Amino acid sequence: MKIKTAAIVLAMTLAPTLSFAAGCNYGAEQQAMSCAAGTSYDSATNTCVPTTS
Repeated sequence: MKIKTAAIVLAMTLAPTLSFAAGCNYGAEQQAMSCAAGTSYDSATNTCVPTTS
């Protein structure tokens, strides 16, 4: 009976720790890429390229 109680206490002690580790970045949004004036984002090269008009 003491082993069962100790196992339950250990599980209840570790449960919050594991839940924080699993949801560390939950809900984080991806930031949009911004380029300087006169340039636009090229998704093929993942860089800002000068716009030609």
